[in-house]
Amino acid sequence: MKVLIVGGGNMGRTFAQGFLAAHIIRPKDLVILEKNEETVTFLKGQEIATIVTEPGDFIGKVDLIVLAVKPQNAEELYPAIRPFMRPDQVVLSIMAGVKMLSIAKGLGVIKIIRSMPNLPAKVGMGMTAYTAREEVTRKELIEVQNLLSTTGRAIYFENEEMIDAATSVSGSGPAYVFYFMKAMIEGAMKLGFNESQAELLVWQTFVGAIHLHNKNNLTCEEWIQRVSSKGGTTEAAIDVFKEAELDQDIQKGIRAAFNRAVELGG
Repeated sequence: MKVLIVGGGNMGRTFAQGFLAAHIIRPKDLVILEKNEETVTFLKGQEIATIVTEPGDFIGKVDLIVLAVKPQNAEELYPAIRPFMRPDQVVLSIMAGVKMLSIAKGLGVIKIIRSMPNLPAKVGMGMTAYTAREEVTRKELIEVQNLLSTTGRAIYFENEEMIDAATSVSGSGPAYVFYFMKAMIEGAMKLGFNESQAELLVWQTFVGAIHLHNKNNLTCEEWIQRVSSKGGTTEAAIDVFKEAELDQDIQKGIRAAFNRAVELGG
């Protein structure tokens, strides 16, 4: 399979490295189209793909085109690469909020897969939600799923609206986790720990909790009960969270992120 990644920024590089590390794509079969001079210089030094700076006939010779540019650059990108594309090419978009219909109109293609990865994809622990137009064959969809899985886990949805929903949960989710961790670190420092001590206490607690969850079948509520004891310290903290309706605020935040994702998609 020959793959073109349009955009050599963080996410474009993440996918390129994931494809290569999984030995699904060879460097000679991977092309990255990037205009930024500094990024081009960096990519050439990595020797992970053929690096090009301008669209050309090579675009029509690849099997899959990955759109890894910022969504606000989509309208500028379409006319630049469309003249070189074949109508039967498969396009995988990781542009947040950009609808498949917009891509179809802009590029004149019908085989489109839309995905929403998240930042942990950079370390092979990403969560990617994806969907596809009905014109994409099962074989093509499986091939793309295998590529997406090189950066972590991938889950398919029939309804495109669920990609916007996933954006608000897993796409933005790492920031929610870091926000909560930051609050815990600051709380620990107010109790007398220095910054490095507070960070170690919080970071390892999160890592340990995730590993514990992954090795057992208990629900989050069951784990809360396992840690808590009647009249104990954990219960005192959970009671404060409940009184402040922290869970409701988190859910409101997720809804706000979803609404914004829909707005950005037009």
